[in-house]
Amino acid sequence: MERKRIDLIRGARVAFEDWDPHQQYDIFLKDGNIKAILSHEPSLSFTGENVLDAQNHLIAPSLCHAHIHLDKCFLLSDPKYADLEIEKGDFQEALELTSKAKGRFEKDDLIRRGRWLIGESIAAGVTHMRAFVEVDHIVEFKCLDAAIELKKQFATACEIQICAFAQDPIYSGEYGGMNRELMIQAIQNEHVEVLGTTPYVEETTSASDQNMDWAVNTAINFKKHMDFHLDYNLDPNQKARTWYAIELAILSFKTAWKADKTIALGHCTRLTLLDQKEWRSLAKRTADLPFYFIGLPTSDIYMRGKPNEDEAGGERVRGTLQIPQMIQKYGLRGAISINNVGNAFTPQGSCDPLSLASMGVGLYHVGTKADSQLLYECVSRGAKEAIGYASSPIAVREEANLVLFDMGRAGGPLSQQRGRRTLQEIVYDPPKERKTIYKGHLINA
Repeated sequence: MERKRIDLIRGARVAFEDWDPHQQYDIFLKDGNIKAILSHEPSLSFTGENVLDAQNHLIAPSLCHAHIHLDKCFLLSDPKYADLEIEKGDFQEALELTSKAKGRFEKDDLIRRGRWLIGESIAAGVTHMRAFVEVDHIVEFKCLDAAIELKKQFATACEIQICAFAQDPIYSGEYGGMNRELMIQAIQNEHVEVLGTTPYVEETTSASDQNMDWAVNTAINFKKHMDFHLDYNLDPNQKARTWYAIELAILSFKTAWKADKTIALGHCTRLTLLDQKEWRSLAKRTADLPFYFIGLPTSDIYMRGKPNEDEAGGERVRGTLQIPQMIQKYGLRGAISINNVGNAFTPQGSCDPLSLASMGVGLYHVGTKADSQLLYECVSRGAKEAIGYASSPIAVREEANLVLFDMGRAGGPLSQQRGRRTLQEIVYDPPKERKTIYKGHLINA
């Protein structure tokens, strides 16, 4: 991995808010921040190894993984797990295959696969991520230890926020108590910033509520962000536990919740069955809370969008949160993220968050200029905000975390003739070649 300080980004078109995307700018950087943004002067000569010639290409705020699993990525690509093939493609099988894989996890393959994910993410323009790593009776602290090492390795290239995650029950089954004790130890690690649990894997509703009670209280006690995998079903007969999470948050927010911490809810596919009255009620209840809903469309559609076997197959629900509508119509806070890549939960996809924004145009039926800007925000500044980072705009005195869409290297001579002139075009058809700038440094992963 190479890292080079940049003092000037010359001749870039800024794809952000009020900047004219058709005008070129010179962006001066100092100490990792934006020092000045001036109209480009072609007659002035700036040379040197710390000058990045943008060549009239678009630059935008960097991308973010608001929710990605670091430890179980690319299991389907690793020869070590070649025998663990998908046969049914359902959630239970994914749990079983992943559990078998976890039994074989060792530091070397966790580091290898983790480096794949982080490296490919940085190349796509990612500078911030919330990385989930499991802690339980099977892996104990193997995944956490690997994540800490990766965090240190990539400290100058990407902000890796570690979430100690209980995928397995902590109040049910033979190992619930042991899993909980291991999580308590993990959450005290100075490198862990987030506590995550999965209430829906508990055996009863009572145990699910205990899971959430414990998680919120523990996050408060240890001053951590909170992240729930919640309501991962499309069953109208199951009451959404999101309401219970909201009530817990209301109580804790009034007494002990830290202002700089957020509460993220991932999946929440059951909420797609809410009517307008229920959505308005949910928006009202969360208006003053640091609540963020994270849509995970590639996983949700693969796992929850299937018709029943006795149906003809013509009717297929999306089975994923309508994040743009939730933001635009109800004023909720949200983001979209990749979740898994290359495993039984999500075999398809890449490490590029912008691919989700592009997919979202059709998935959410949002194709206007304003829609495209919102979709980009959902994998960029909005995603950073959801996990507790500053959602820095492209402005003077802000941290220089940027992605330059390098159209000059995209494809052959013919494809080079077709540029992307606006952020809308970037979302519609994301270019593959990009340059990532993290805290004022060009990162070559």
